[in-house]
Amino acid sequence: MLLTGDTLVTLAVAVAVFLLLVDQMHRHSRWAARYPPGPMPLPGLGNLLQVNFQDPLLSFSQLRRRFGDVFSLQQVWTPVVVLNGLAAVREALVYRSQDTSDRPSATVYEHLGYGPRSEGVILARYGKAWREQRRFSLSTLRNFGLGKKSLEQWVTEEASCLCAAFADQAGRPFSPNALLNKAVSNVIASLTFGSRFEYNDLRILKLLDILEDGLKEEVGFVRQVLEAIPVLLRIPGLAAKVFPAQRAFMALIDELVTEHRMTRDRAQPPRDLTDAFLDEVEKAKGNPESSFNDENLRLVVSDLFSAGMITTSTTLAWALLLMILHPDVQRRVQQEIDEVIGQVRPPEMADQALMPFTMAVVHEVQRFGDIIPLGLPHMTSRDIEVQGFLIPKGTTLITNLSSVLKDETIWKKPFHFHPEHFLDAQGRFVKQEAFIPFSAGRRSCLGEPLARMELFLFFTSLLQHFSFSVPAGQPRPSGHGVFAFLVTPSPYQLCALPR
Repeated sequence: MLLTGDTLVTLAVAVAVFLLLVDQMHRHSRWAARYPPGPMPLPGLGNLLQVNFQDPLLSFSQLRRRFGDVFSLQQVWTPVVVLNGLAAVREALVYRSQDTSDRPSATVYEHLGYGPRSEGVILARYGKAWREQRRFSLSTLRNFGLGKKSLEQWVTEEASCLCAAFADQAGRPFSPNALLNKAVSNVIASLTFGSRFEYNDLRILKLLDILEDGLKEEVGFVRQVLEAIPVLLRIPGLAAKVFPAQRAFMALIDELVTEHRMTRDRAQPPRDLTDAFLDEVEKAKGNPESSFNDENLRLVVSDLFSAGMITTSTTLAWALLLMILHPDVQRRVQQEIDEVIGQVRPPEMADQALMPFTMAVVHEVQRFGDIIPLGLPHMTSRDIEVQGFLIPKGTTLITNLSSVLKDETIWKKPFHFHPEHFLDAQGRFVKQEAFIPFSAGRRSCLGEPLARMELFLFFTSLLQHFSFSVPAGQPRPSGHGVFAFLVTPSPYQLCALPR
């Protein structure tokens, strides 16, 4: 009998499923005694129907109460272990970092034109190429300006532009989110393209809309099914139909990179990260082992844009919300600003050492806002042991950072905004081991220094110039977040009154 193409595909899928089920049974029998416990998976689906992907934090909290800090799930045939609490997360990411720094398959992204997993700096496999790109990105961040402006100067100037945009609201009620997004995106644009967008530039408006839609595409049942059953992505046009915003994002990045390449003057020093990367591409010609190539350039730039824009602006949106909900805290921050900085000169990073209360507030905003509660997934590169449980090579690890940032055994008021979490009895700022909003270990957020700079300079600049309040006649905003990969504040408005 002659088999058609469709029949062959169906047969291949059936054989693959059978072999994977056999492998699962072998794995289960080998590891059952010390493998983390978890809910019984359903045949062919695993635990896909037992986890609410619209609110995974609630599902994980319930499972943690049943099975403990380390429990297992099955996403179709992909084994997953969820780590909860400081001890388990730190053991896996810090003490076992060599063995937990890999990333699981990201088949959806490859179908969206993001390239293979060996490229970029966020989703890349752990190895030589990733180390090379992370080292380059960190070095460029440290040495930003390349003989011109420092990164702190860029942020300070953008903070001034942001304050001017807030002043244009003339005390009327408005939502700050769009302006915060534009300001933070301009810092990334300055880093990667050496220039900023005007706040009414159509390109930045388009970019922010695409990023917001892309975040919504990241969560939900369909996304999980396609990642767990990647053979479905072979259906022509499916990826573009299900993830239109993410595909549009890459197209926009390509447009910006192309434009930048055309305006580059090789006789001049590099203007920014893109120029510096292109120089490395030139040096790497003829070296097939180098990760500096045109394909990787677009991925590194897209990684920095996507990771650096919305995370910081979302944290700032939480900061302003919490200031209008806690006017007493706002007044104390402003008092410290007046004493240390005054009303004339702009804030500087050196001011942090003299502003313990403001530093405590900025840290507590990050802890309470908890905007990336599940971090990014890791994968074991060898068999490891965590908290007495054996976890096989190739297992996806989900680190529940929220379980650390809001651990009732560590924080005095874990579910309340309480800046005193970061102050000692004498009012001095103190670091806390359980403060890990940027994750931990070798794959911790490479943009952490930039994010810390932006949060301090933008926050203090805004509170130096304005007092924020709930608009008259409007109800008090909710202090609860909305989960869509990131946890964002519920929509709110405020009034910014000049001081």
